Amino acid sequence: MKIAELFTKKQPTISFEVFPPNNIYTLEDVYHAIDELSILKPDFMSVTYGAGGSTRRNSVSIASKIKNVNKIEALAHLTCIGAKKNEIDKILEELKNNNIENIMALRGDIPQNGNIEKGDFLYASDLIKHIKTKENFSIGGAFYPEGHQETNDILDLFNLKNKIESGTDFLISQIFFDNEKFYEFKEKLKKLNIDIPLIAGIMPITNGKQIRKITSMCGCSIPPKLKKILDRYENNPIAMREAGIAYAMEQIVELISDDVSGIHIYTMNRVEASKKIMENIGSILRKRDENNGY
Repeated sequence: MKIAELFTKKQPTISFEVFPPNNIYTLEDVYHAIDELSILKPDFMSVTYGAGGSTRRNSVSIASKIKNVNKIEALAHLTCIGAKKNEIDKILEELKNNNIENIMALRGDIPQNGNIEKGDFLYASDLIKHIKTKENFSIGGAFYPEGHQETNDILDLFNLKNKIESGTDFLISQIFFDNEKFYEFKEKLKKLNIDIPLIAGIMPITNGKQIRKITSMCGCSIPPKLKKILDRYENNPIAMREAGIAYAMEQIVELISDDVSGIHIYTMNRVEASKKIMENIGSILRKRDENNGY
């Protein structure tokens, strides 16, 4: 099923994101995480890959497992930075052959070493237009509730509008820890007459030092309430994990109460936090499914 069709049947959608093997997680670790997360019955799962598509090959096989083995809709990330059209076409064919119907189309992060081969695409919108000429995928895009670090607010909104007009069906946010930032961004889109499902990207904080690093890289702010939690529990791993999950829960319940289109949990390949969240919002999701005849 195409993810775009999900929003006509159930809202909010609940989804998870995993990433391919790296210097911490093996492929077997990732597969185990997928198996555990699949038990929680998300509406879809996405699989990302590193800067410059450094783990692209595994991404296709992992997306195939999600879709064809675990029977969960898969959202395969596809970045275009430094990519040639024939490379993209090959991946599109691989995804099609593996029954993958959904793509998260991204420009991609610039590799830390700054080495980028000249490609055929400058922006995510160029990639989206190209995909639309090839296959009938449902396409998701990314947005930044607090603005992209490389642009200003006006340019960021212009680029986003261009992505949507190029054929984006839904948008998933980068992480944020202040729901007001999400609501403010949603109001900006309304003023531009943009009406598209917005999925809120939430990351449960299980490691204080790690989250400080992530926020510095992606540019999202740490609100005072969260800063107090980090300051108090950062050196107490168990307390930090519990407080971080509780904070994510508070964000999620408020967003669902405000009729968000979906919640996308950045799992970091860790299952326990997602299990606790799903247990706590179980009654909310059961009510959602009852209202939709499930």
